[in-house]
Amino acid sequence: MEVVGALVVILAIFALIVLSSAIKVLREYERGVIFRLGRLMDQKGPGLILLIPFIDRMVKIDLRTITLNIPPQEVITRDNVPTSVNAVCYFRVIDPNRAITDVENFLVATSQISQTSLRAVLGKAELDEILAERERLNESLQKIIDEQTEPWGVKVTTVEIKDVEIPEQMQRAMARQAEAERERRAKIINSEGEYQAAEKLTQAADIISRNPASLQLRYLQTLLEISGNQNSTVIFPLPMDLISAFQSNMKDLPSVLARTDNPSNPGYIKPTPTPAPAPEDTEKEPGE
Repeated sequence: MEVVGALVVILAIFALIVLSSAIKVLREYERGVIFRLGRLMDQKGPGLILLIPFIDRMVKIDLRTITLNIPPQEVITRDNVPTSVNAVCYFRVIDPNRAITDVENFLVATSQISQTSLRAVLGKAELDEILAERERLNESLQKIIDEQTEPWGVKVTTVEIKDVEIPEQMQRAMARQAEAERERRAKIINSEGEYQAAEKLTQAADIISRNPASLQLRYLQTLLEISGNQNSTVIFPLPMDLISAFQSNMKDLPSVLARTDNPSNPGYIKPTPTPAPAPEDTEKEPGE
């Protein structure tokens, strides 16, 4: 009886092993590539998969997008600047059969072809292009890598350049260049502002010159603005028309004086004599 019981246990364990190798369950994003006695059969999945024990072998493939980090690559740009660039690559398997049969390890192969393509593409670009035109370089990398992985049943959807490391000496040179560029822009903006202000002042002067009263109002407004500061000294500008009137009167003054001093002129004014002061009467006292 003990022998029979041990045999039953062995048969049960063997049956479980056979069932576990014959029944497979694949998720929605998984596919199974079936090999029967070494020969490729049709892919199966998702759901319940039945295999012939010890005859069929299944290789499971994940159809989800895979994120591949491309390690930093030492690149010398076209303008001879050494840089270290890393990137990230997004791809997925679209043909499980070719991904298994046409390449030994599609993940390693995609990683290697991404590294070589990154060095090749960035080596043809200048440093300014790598820093400013990443979108164009990303599209170029994606197209090149996808063309090389397409025979493997791998579709590269996106390639993004992450970090660009440049030498510290080059960073200082770029900082000086950026500072000089900003100073140039500031000077240009300042010059344009002064030019526009001069144009507006010229237009305002033309408008004010048409009416002298507006100039006086501008004087009063300026005085009102200056008077807000108690420590300021205000110099009031006189209108030129008042000064010109005084100047014309001063020019006529010598002729008027000559006319009034000459007795032969019709406008002679006879001077009025000034009466002499009366003598004081003093009374003498007797005895003087």
